[in-house]
Amino acid sequence: MARPTYVRFETPSEIADKALQLVQVASETGKVRVGTNEVTKSSERAEAKLVIMAEDVDPVEILVHVPMLCEEKRIPYLYVPKKQRLGQSAGLSKSAASVAIVEPGEAKALLEELAGSFATLKK
Repeated sequence: MARPTYVRFETPSEIADKALQLVQVASETGKVRVGTNEVTKSSERAEAKLVIMAEDVDPVEILVHVPMLCEEKRIPYLYVPKKQRLGQSAGLSKSAASVAIVEPGEAKALLEELAGSFATLKK
């Protein structure tokens, strides 16, 4: 299956797993915004430290604007394969197309590591 248009680079599975771990820790000890509307608002306000998007979102138009907005605001972003796992990591019983890490809580080091890996992956 071809990658959706909003997926601009391949995220290795070990980085995607760390991103899901970050979402889980940040949702428990910090502050996250779940859902594309919330992610868009926190990105526009430059509150988001990292944005994580699912690759299996349908229709793709839901997330097409998010990578451009992140780049404009200089917010690192990553992708995970499944929206169901992204939602579960954020503490929801349903799926989530995207999550913004606003406060990493106890996962500050992991956030910095993933933000650093974004620069490498984007090239």
